[in-house]
Amino acid sequence: MTKPVVPRRGRSTRPAAPRRLLEGAKSLLSWYNAIIGGQDYQRYVAHLQREHPGCEVPSERQYWRDRYDEAERKPQNRCC
Repeated sequence: MTKPVVPRRGRSTRPAAPRRLLEGAKSLLSWYNAIIGGQDYQRYVAHLQREHPGCEVPSERQYWRDRYDEAERKPQNRCC
């Protein structure tokens, strides 16, 4: 008869390699999200609520429309 495997105190029974792989994937997705501006709308809303509490908060769709329109009006701010 074999003894059941009992995890040592404070340690996970999960292998370390898949956990590191998952953490690496999350880190890569977070980096990519930062590059494409995925958190920009949330930061903008937080700024409006903090600095301009009486202002109407635009929808996310309207925010991106305005942002792209501004980029088209000022092409010198783009790399391409």
